[in-house]
Amino acid sequence: MARFDTNRAAEMEVFVRVVDLGGFTQAARKLRLTPSGVSKLISRLEARLGARLVNRTTRKLTLTEEGQAFYERSLRILAEMEEAEREAASGAAPRGRLTVNCNIPFGMLHVMPLIPRFLKQHPDVTLDLVLTDTLIDLMQERADVAIRVGPLRASRLVARKLGTSRMVVVGAPDYLARCGMPKTPADLVDHRGIGWTFPRSIRGWPFRRGDHTEQALPAPVARASDGEAARRLCLGGVGLARLALFHIGPDIESGRLVPVLQSYNPGDREDIHAVYVGHAAPLPARVRAFIDFLAEHVRVSDPALKRAGDGRWKLVG
Repeated sequence: MARFDTNRAAEMEVFVRVVDLGGFTQAARKLRLTPSGVSKLISRLEARLGARLVNRTTRKLTLTEEGQAFYERSLRILAEMEEAEREAASGAAPRGRLTVNCNIPFGMLHVMPLIPRFLKQHPDVTLDLVLTDTLIDLMQERADVAIRVGPLRASRLVARKLGTSRMVVVGAPDYLARCGMPKTPADLVDHRGIGWTFPRSIRGWPFRRGDHTEQALPAPVARASDGEAARRLCLGGVGLARLALFHIGPDIESGRLVPVLQSYNPGDREDIHAVYVGHAAPLPARVRAFIDFLAEHVRVSDPALKRAGDGRWKLVG
């Protein structure tokens, strides 16, 4: 007989998170619960099952033999439940919670302005929007869609391209007045740069030299955790930065930022994709609706930079 007074699926979800993340505190943070609440739930689960699932110490959490077996079975059951919901929702109207993870600059400029329109079209959808430049694991974070700027790593994720954008080295007018305009990439050794607090796949900025590309990088005087923070540091005259044109195009046209070393720009671009976990079964209606909506309404052009008659840089095309 079913026990309607016990939410066994929720218990399994919490237990799996505790195991995956390695502790009550980490699981509580992800589930928006208190550590004591998570601990009590696991204790109630163990009391109901009549078996200890985890061994608790001050330093780490380990599974008992019963706990390992329950964890493996819970993973299968939760996956089957998710698949059942996906199949049921594939032919239904979009509804339920949609979790979207997005690059900060792209999210602020191109996604957030569209959200009111999307939610108006799909009133039964509730949205969790997380803006971060940190690369996340969609499965671990339980995210439905992530929007990523730059090269994609090899994975089982499905990607849908939303646009592309050129990269440009820029500086604020007051910084260039103080430190001078670099004439060649070699001049960057005498300049200050804005770097990143997270690892980057390239060790320097690429510049074209004839038929080959070389790398150069000014010494970072400041590091930023995301593109918007780097842009604001650059606007403040802290140093030079290399940013995507979709992000700083308006700053260039207004003269707040000035492109430098454009004759050496290799013309490389960063692609923007919406990525999601691919399955044989159809996507939930809410996920499919959001991806289709982005593909239809996101407008990321890839203009060229040209000097106008007044000497200012303009976006063309």
